[in-house]
Amino acid sequence: MNRYSSRRHKLDQQFLKEKLKDAVSYDRIAGYFCSSILEVAGESIENVEGKVRVICNSGLLPEDVAVANYAQKMKQEWCEFSPEEKYTSPESSSRLSTLYRLLSDGKLEIRVIPDQVFGLMHGKAGVITYKDGSKTSFLGSINETKSAYTLNYEMLWEDDSEESVNWVQDEFDYFWNSQYAVNLADFIVNDLNRISKRIVIGLKDWRENSDEVVPSAAVEEPVYRKEFGLWEHQKYFIELAFREHKKDGGARYLLADQVGLGKTLQLAMSAKLMALYGDKPVLIIVPKTLVWQWQDEMKTLLDMPSAVWTGSGWQDENGYFYQADSVRSILKCPRRVGIISQGLVSRRTEAADLLAQKDFECVILDEAHRARRRNPTKDPNKHKADPNYLLQFLNNITFRTKSLLLATATPVQINPIEAFDLINALSLPSFKVMGDMYSEWHKKPQLMLDMVCGKEPYPESEITMWDIIRNPLPTKTPSSQDRVNRIRDRLDISDKTYVLPADYYASLSGSKKDSIRTL
Repeated sequence: MNRYSSRRHKLDQQFLKEKLKDAVSYDRIAGYFCSSILEVAGESIENVEGKVRVICNSGLLPEDVAVANYAQKMKQEWCEFSPEEKYTSPESSSRLSTLYRLLSDGKLEIRVIPDQVFGLMHGKAGVITYKDGSKTSFLGSINETKSAYTLNYEMLWEDDSEESVNWVQDEFDYFWNSQYAVNLADFIVNDLNRISKRIVIGLKDWRENSDEVVPSAAVEEPVYRKEFGLWEHQKYFIELAFREHKKDGGARYLLADQVGLGKTLQLAMSAKLMALYGDKPVLIIVPKTLVWQWQDEMKTLLDMPSAVWTGSGWQDENGYFYQADSVRSILKCPRRVGIISQGLVSRRTEAADLLAQKDFECVILDEAHRARRRNPTKDPNKHKADPNYLLQFLNNITFRTKSLLLATATPVQINPIEAFDLINALSLPSFKVMGDMYSEWHKKPQLMLDMVCGKEPYPESEITMWDIIRNPLPTKTPSSQDRVNRIRDRLDISDKTYVLPADYYASLSGSKKDSIRTL
């Protein structure tokens, strides 16, 4: 039996490194495991021929394991630890990279067991097996951390007797094979790799090089770290909206997902990226019953500051109230993101008139179906729209904002023309939505809607159909296989060209006409 103490020995040098030489396996009961041990042990652990197995504590509950909910709970525990804040040095990044490689290669396997099953693991022990079949075991006070081996006062007893080795191995196997022991969640393994490569860049650099970093900017939001993250359709819309925001004309979309599919989160995340990318404020217009819900979700899910206009002042996300000295205080929002009630607009207040004269990075209108014409049953081909105050405001503010995002689960209440009016508001400053004022969509909106709804056949005349397709010409999509992308590239049409001349089609060769006919 050999006895060690940090007062008499350098445990990392004289015990761990020395004992792991020529080892073929290493089983370890450790109360707490982190990557610091890899810096101390260095290549000793990597050179173990077989597996290194570690069993350690977790804050999981037994019922989490029983109902297979442990991965999400383990993820939340890991994120509450805030590893991206603790592992910021180059040395830490190197350790995390090594840890990720060992875990992903299967060389290192870690299982965690709920604290409530056996209590905290204060007993620390291990078994090391060598090439010649010999084994040794140890017991002590140390954890698998750098501080335990190099900073703290620790004691350790080593015993290579068969009785001692078998006793420690039995203890390890009992925990390792417990019905409550679960593998380290894949999220944590992948997060080790992410954090090992993590860099912090300035806002100016991010704005100039933001083409591929939307996921990087979002991955540390509370919605990812504390909740289940974003669904695929949410990721698609956020990336689409942000990509378009950086182009001429900005992002102009009507989001019509059904209730319960997370429109608020999609819009808020898009707005946050836009606010970071530009310098102008963001205005969010929602029904009065939703203003505080919006503020709460932005704070809890996106850690996003905002202020709500109450009529007598602004209230920020922390509950601090900024008293208004006049109605013009609505122009002095203490946050980049301001939330107002739709009633402020629909009542045609002075405050709404002031906002309509201000420039914005993005304007969001939730429950946008409330912006409608008063005469939806009259033929829009013969009668101009009579917009209500909310729609009037929308038709004005669209010229004062780079991006405009509308959301409603029910864009059509009575007549499809209501959806047309919302899309029309998006299109007014930009030809890419519905073309210029001479497009068929603007000249004959009801006829075009009837075609889309299948009530009217598409025109048989190639020239008539060309007038529809060319104004607006469909824009490119992210997919490299998209037909529109291929046609635009083949005809060398600029991405910023949204309307083609009427005689353009006649000037094309036969094969190029054939490619357009496919649209």
